[in-house]
Amino acid sequence: MKEKHTWLDAVWRILLYFWALTIVFPLCWVLYESLKTNPEFYQDIWALPKQLNWQNYADAWTDYGFGRSLLNTLYYVGGTLIVSLFFTTINAYALTRMEFKGRNLIWGLIMLSLFLPGVNALVPQYVVMRELGLTNSIPGLILLSGLGESVFYLMLLGGFMRSLPKELEESAIMDGASLFQKFWRVIVPLSTPGIVTVAVFKFLGYYNNFMAPFIYLSDPEKYPIAVQMYSANKQMEYTADWVTLFAGVAISMVPSIIIYMLFQRLLMEGATMGAVKG
Repeated sequence: MKEKHTWLDAVWRILLYFWALTIVFPLCWVLYESLKTNPEFYQDIWALPKQLNWQNYADAWTDYGFGRSLLNTLYYVGGTLIVSLFFTTINAYALTRMEFKGRNLIWGLIMLSLFLPGVNALVPQYVVMRELGLTNSIPGLILLSGLGESVFYLMLLGGFMRSLPKELEESAIMDGASLFQKFWRVIVPLSTPGIVTVAVFKFLGYYNNFMAPFIYLSDPEKYPIAVQMYSANKQMEYTADWVTLFAGVAISMVPSIIIYMLFQRLLMEGATMGAVKG
């Protein structure tokens, strides 16, 4: 039995190392390709650069608009994250910590929405956005994305809040706390790992969102990073300046890596605690 477990452990290690290489190697490849010249890239895509060409990053930042689009993305993602996280936290609290008639029915309807393809809402959403004059507007895009609740995030944060002891709220009531004070001073601080987990997932989702900005934004000056990368990729059909595009890809990876490094501990804690207790 011990030999069997040892053999399985070795197989698991090999698979984990292979999985890690499938993530790390493409990142490293993009980085050293972004420091080449175009002749070096076309001569051998696997060879290391003979000399580090940092000018590619300056060209990507200015000539191909990655700097402008990165600022647009941070504006869009930051605003959307604030709006959506506020409503997700309130909704999760109401559906998991409050007792009222029809709560199970509401949960059932929310779960039902998992089986409805979101693409069906594109046309009516666009009509509403057009009638309200919110097309080709980043604030309009923030409202559209921020007010659209996701069942997955609601279930994730709701499961975390459900695992908190009810005695905490009962103690707050005995101390004279109002409903908002219970929510803000008791539940929110204790739910910080779960809220951070949802926030990181939402950040990655909004940061990589391509469909909504592509549909609602027509001005290239307002493009976020995902749409700008698509636009730059289309330009490569005429310029073939691939090393600069690689530099743009490297620039686009920086915010996601920083967010992961800053919130890695809270992310792992929030992703596991609610599952264990719930």
